[in-house]
Amino acid sequence: MSEILSGKVAIVTGAGSGIGRATAQALARAGAAVVAADLDGGSAARVAQEIGAAGGRATGVRTDVAQEGDIRAMIETAVAEYGGIDILHNNAAASSPALMSRDRDIVSMDIEVWDEAFAVNLRGPMLGCKHAIPQMLKRGGGVIVNTSSASGLTGDVVRPAYGASKGGLGALTLYVATQYGKQGIRCNAIAPGVMETPALAANVSEEDIALYRRNHLTPRLGRPEDVAAAVVFLASPGAAFITGQVISVDGGLLSHHPTYAEFMRRTEG
Repeated sequence: MSEILSGKVAIVTGAGSGIGRATAQALARAGAAVVAADLDGGSAARVAQEIGAAGGRATGVRTDVAQEGDIRAMIETAVAEYGGIDILHNNAAASSPALMSRDRDIVSMDIEVWDEAFAVNLRGPMLGCKHAIPQMLKRGGGVIVNTSSASGLTGDVVRPAYGASKGGLGALTLYVATQYGKQGIRCNAIAPGVMETPALAANVSEEDIALYRRNHLTPRLGRPEDVAAAVVFLASPGAAFITGQVISVDGGLLSHHPTYAEFMRRTEG
């Protein structure tokens, strides 16, 4: 890949694994210096080391995106290490098996589950924007890419807290794009479909993964690299006229009639 982001500085939250790790590596390959932030500081450091071993520039920092002090420190690290911020990928999400298993129907919802999902999935990105945008403006503008979800664009029988928080993230994306567009800030969101990540394996049974696979239009489920490629594009000059969008990177999951999978099973049978 040509270094289309040469001279840029990027922050990726939730960079320790899955989509975040793939995106941090892809941004580095595209020429950006990367601050890899994650609640697991050891994972963040390992991703930074991997980038360095491949010839890139990266720093790992432990960051709890639900804590404003941690967000400030993350921003300060990018400024101190690399001189500023050009790209922010708000990717961290509350997706631990312990939390997801309690994110059931609304009536039986524990309010702590709701609050944690919103603290990480929506408050965290808002805080990232709040503290990154002033630094971006000092450099004449910047790009923010939020990781939303197909769950934020449609209803489901499980995980309403997760889905509602991701739906709110889509709205936050529109507001940031609208309020700061004339000052050179572009803000978009990516809504992945089902991605083959450690979080998927930890939270979803093989039977349910097979069901998801039947409902994607592509021969396979998504991979972290699919989202990473979209983030790099949205951060690049080639996407200069794209802002305020929630872009599905979902293998066609939400593009078909609800009966698609069952009809396909009939024809295959």
